[in-house]
Amino acid sequence: MANNIILCGFMGCGKTTLGERLAKHFGMELADTDAEIVKRENRTIANIFETDGEQYFRNLETELIKELSLKENLIISLGGGLAANEVNHPYLKTAGKVILLDCGIDETLKRISGDKTRPLTKGGREDIINRYNARKPIYSKVANAVIDTSKDIESVVLEAISIIEDIL
Repeated sequence: MANNIILCGFMGCGKTTLGERLAKHFGMELADTDAEIVKRENRTIANIFETDGEQYFRNLETELIKELSLKENLIISLGGGLAANEVNHPYLKTAGKVILLDCGIDETLKRISGDKTRPLTKGGREDIINRYNARKPIYSKVANAVIDTSKDIESVVLEAISIIEDIL
């Protein structure tokens, strides 16, 4: 198994923010799957969904996590749907230790309200709640640890560092 740290969770839970802080703290490279797909495709996620559909995007995620699972010394911040797709779980398990970040649905709704860049928010509040409830148990299947990210970022960073030092 690789020595990577993988951050998973629903949109708005803080994967990118925490990933940046942890990469700096541990001197590791950050691999943000959404950012990498945007870079490789040279277009936004919203455009990918609009033009080629969600399944095309999910296939890009799977190919990317296969590739990242072969690398070492990464903090990998996953897009919200990557760990929800159980096809990716074997790659995640070989890529490293998975930390599930969760701030709860109420905090999630606050954090993502008004964000027009997320294609899966177009279905509205009820759709977001249903998607959150459906994904949470799937995320739990692959997670080695869970962090409540509804707290202030400094507390979350300290908790993550402690967990990582214990599981690596």
